[in-house]
Amino acid sequence: MVVVFVLAALLVVGVLVTANWYVWRRLFRDTTRAPGPVRRIGAAVIAGGWVLTVGALVAERAGAPFWLQRVLAWPGFLWLALSLYLLLAVVAGEIVRPLLRRYLERRAAARQARATTGAETGVEPSASPAAADERIPAGTAPPQTSDTPDTPKAPDTPESPDTPSSRTTDTTEGADGSDAGAASPLAHPSRRLFVSRVVAGAAAAAAVGTVGHGTYGVLSGPKVKRVTVPLARLPRAAHGFRIAVVSDIHLGPVLGRGFAQRVVDTINSTQPDLVAVVGDLVDGSVKDLGPAAAPLSQLKARHGAYFVTGNHEYFSGAEQWVAEVRRLGLLPLENARTELPHFDLAGVNDVAGEDEGQGPDYARALGDRDRSRACVLLAHQPVQIHDAVDHGVDLQLSGHTHGGQLWPGNLIAGAANPTVAGLERYGDTQLYVSRGAGAWGPPTRVGAPSDITVIELASRKA
Repeated sequence: MVVVFVLAALLVVGVLVTANWYVWRRLFRDTTRAPGPVRRIGAAVIAGGWVLTVGALVAERAGAPFWLQRVLAWPGFLWLALSLYLLLAVVAGEIVRPLLRRYLERRAAARQARATTGAETGVEPSASPAAADERIPAGTAPPQTSDTPDTPKAPDTPESPDTPSSRTTDTTEGADGSDAGAASPLAHPSRRLFVSRVVAGAAAAAAVGTVGHGTYGVLSGPKVKRVTVPLARLPRAAHGFRIAVVSDIHLGPVLGRGFAQRVVDTINSTQPDLVAVVGDLVDGSVKDLGPAAAPLSQLKARHGAYFVTGNHEYFSGAEQWVAEVRRLGLLPLENARTELPHFDLAGVNDVAGEDEGQGPDYARALGDRDRSRACVLLAHQPVQIHDAVDHGVDLQLSGHTHGGQLWPGNLIAGAANPTVAGLERYGDTQLYVSRGAGAWGPPTRVGAPSDITVIELASRKA
């Protein structure tokens, strides 16, 4: 087992080193003529970025002083996102690179053809035959050429390097062996160097723009989604009942009290009948993040606000956080159920709690309920849907996936979860997965915008 773990770790390290070497090569080595400060600076930026990323991850999990976590988190986690999109952009550049070179080669060939034609006819390439004729007045003999016998020619007169003929016949190769003279529209730098710089610049701009836009989307706060979910056993009196579902807020060294306040204000603006916080509220201890979570005490809903643990609570001290959210006015559902006027609301612990003897207990939460009543289950991870189906749950509300957070992370999330985002049906049970309000690691989302979902229950009897 240890050998397998070591081999897997070496494989991961090897892949990361190779990928970063490739990015460095395309962004710095291929865009410079020779070794120098630019290449050294590029290597230092890439290596330093990963040192900050590893430092941020270790500091968070090891419970380092909170000020240190905050110092490392912003640059470290943003580099994690930026390096991903630099790699993707550079790979995409491999498609553009040959197309751009082919375009430049054709352009150079066309210029060479025009220059050759002009030399043979004695007419400048940009001038038309009619224009050439207009320059010779009628009845006037054409001007003598250098071959006319009575035109003396100075012996051994060197040709000026700035004359057009010297420019069109220069075929000096560039540093990389490509034609940097008349056959190329670019004498300095060479064509290949020019293409490398254009592609590298475009890749860097695309990566920075993508991460910047994705970070702005997270920091500006989640948007509200509204989804109607019909339940067969929901009585007519509960038709239109609104549940505000929020997951994966991830308060921590990056997203703090201001972000929590935006989330609370957004939830309250929807005027829900009930608020469901379905896990991964925090990334850190109550001591460090208690003040950041304080705005949760302002949540307003006619039937209250409920909370279930996510896997990150078990990295952060789940028992302390359960006590803290209870102090803030939320009602933790630890493998428990409450009977609301028209349906049952149940909650189970996250599967990460199994290592601490606090895993999900469906029998305790759902075993003795009246199955003639509709039941809504709060469970952090979508994989818990199979147990919900076995216990006759009508609707499970989950988070955890972040919708993938950083494209193409949705492909990885899809391989590990039955549903990545949205509403799906499993037999008689429906599962709704929120993309989450915040972000873990990089405060950035690409292709998976954050959300707070208002679930409006609909009675089929209405």
